[in-house]
Amino acid sequence: MTARKARPTPLAVRVSRIGRLALHLFRGLWIVHTRYGRLPLERQHRELQRWSRKLLAILAVQVHRHDVPDPWPARCMVVLNHVSWLDIFAVYAVVPGVFVAKSEIAGWPLVGSLVSRVGTLYIERGNRGHARRTNHRIAEKMAEGEIVCVCPEGTTTDGRELKPFHAALLQPALEAQGVLQPLALRYVDAHGEQTTVPAYVGEQSLLASMWAIASARRLGVELRFGPPLAVIGRHRRDLARDCEEAIAARLGVPPPHRGAGTRADPPGAPPSASHPTRSPYPAQADRVSP
Repeated sequence: MTARKARPTPLAVRVSRIGRLALHLFRGLWIVHTRYGRLPLERQHRELQRWSRKLLAILAVQVHRHDVPDPWPARCMVVLNHVSWLDIFAVYAVVPGVFVAKSEIAGWPLVGSLVSRVGTLYIERGNRGHARRTNHRIAEKMAEGEIVCVCPEGTTTDGRELKPFHAALLQPALEAQGVLQPLALRYVDAHGEQTTVPAYVGEQSLLASMWAIASARRLGVELRFGPPLAVIGRHRRDLARDCEEAIAARLGVPPPHRGAGTRADPPGAPPSASHPTRSPYPAQADRVSP
């Protein structure tokens, strides 16, 4: 069976998308510097949702959501796999929450200021004291009713596998006596087949990744939510494995393989034990329109 080959996207369309994306990023920066912080929390979420949907529309990425919680569980932590810098905007298009990311992102030109001012929580790698303080802030956010999103793989993949989860990143959910909400994220092409085009892996630069996405004629991102997992009375290592299995099943990939003696949660490991290399920091689907 011959694979279908997509027609190349005209150069003018690619350049137009990159130009519009740059303008949209500057518009987002203007919004967060002038009025975002003064808005009530619910309006902040709506503003961020509209802005994220517009960004995806500029890049011709359509969101397909499956089994979105309604209503959202109280004290909720969304746990998802990690493929691309685009993940955060795909999730923000649907989930009214905040992300946890590595602290280096705060220093990125333009994007760092943008994501910081929408409430991103940062983890400073190798700093146990900072990790404990961040843990406490995450638990507080959850107790206050904020949804917090984490990518416990600590790195990106091309979307065709799942890495073991760092269970320490789930600790705030236990402290808040909350709920874990598994989310499987997967990118597909114009024919609905899985694609690695948006994957942000290896030595690829952010600009090169943006160009690759802009060069695709059309993309889709599937967000498949699993049943929520209560954390009370559970160990975070067991919860990490349950999240892995729930997400792997919805991605159609095997759960992460752990070699003999390998643990997702080394003794005493703080959240900073994960080393995200590409994190900015997977029925008929409902389509999210801009």
